Amino acid sequence: MALFGKKKEKEDKKVEKTTTESSNKKETTKVLSGPQDLTWVLKGPRITEKGAIIAESNSVYTFVVDKNANKIDVKRAIELIYKVKPLKIAIAKIPTKKVQVRGQRGKFGNKGGGKKAYVYLKKGDKIEFV
Repeated sequence: MALFGKKKEKEDKKVEKTTTESSNKKETTKVLSGPQDLTWVLKGPRITEKGAIIAESNSVYTFVVDKNANKIDVKRAIELIYKVKPLKIAIAKIPTKKVQVRGQRGKFGNKGGGKKAYVYLKKGDKIEFV
């Protein structure tokens, strides 16, 4: 139920499946139902001068991620979208900054912050941004 603009979070439902064998033993396995849609995690690559230098020398790529995403979500999204297995992921917050409004003296606004993720790959692996 949505009240006052709050969205209900989607959860992966776990379904128990029971199978019987000839020796009357019951074996239970857990199966995730529904597709795992992780497109909400990655907003896009963070292309900066510093990011380009790090990507060339150390094969570390930076992405802008959703503020509710964690390391596990980012790892799964990278594996799903780019078909590359990351070695390590580091997440950092981008702070909001106070900036002056252009053309209007004395007025200030806020530049939005967020989260970014550093994705470390093996030496041979690459991610292509077209």
